[in-house]
Amino acid sequence: MSMTDPLGDMLTRIRNAQMRRKNRVATPGSKLRARVLDVLQDEGYIRGYSVAEFENGRSDFEIELKYFDGEPVIREIERVSKPGRRVYVSVNNMPRVANGLGITIVSTPKGVMADHAAREQNVGGEVLCKVF
Repeated sequence: MSMTDPLGDMLTRIRNAQMRRKNRVATPGSKLRARVLDVLQDEGYIRGYSVAEFENGRSDFEIELKYFDGEPVIREIERVSKPGRRVYVSVNNMPRVANGLGITIVSTPKGVMADHAAREQNVGGEVLCKVF
C-alpha cells in the first residue's frame, strides 16, 4: 500500500503511542524520518531510536519515547507542510513555537534542523512540523 505522507504517519504514531503511555513505537524507516528523529533526539524530546534492518532492504525504526513525572515530554506534535500544501519560510519569517519554548523542524538546503539552528546558519526552507 502506498503512503502519501510518511512523515505525518510517523508523527501520528508517536502521538498515539504517547496517549497510550507506550515506551516504544515502531515506524518504517526512511532518510527524512531519520533526520527528523535526530533533531527530536538532539532537542531532548525522545530518548533515542534504533534501526532494525530486514533482508529485503527494508528497515524499521524503534523509537524510545520520553516521559517526565508520568507525562509525555512532547505535549504537541503537529505536521505543518503537507503533500497537498507545502509551507516554505525565509529565515526572517521563521515561526516561533510557544514563544521559543517549542521548536519548528525545518528542511533546509543544509539539512533538516531545528528553527534556532536554521536562524544561526541564516537559511530558510520547508517547515516540516512543530513540536512543543
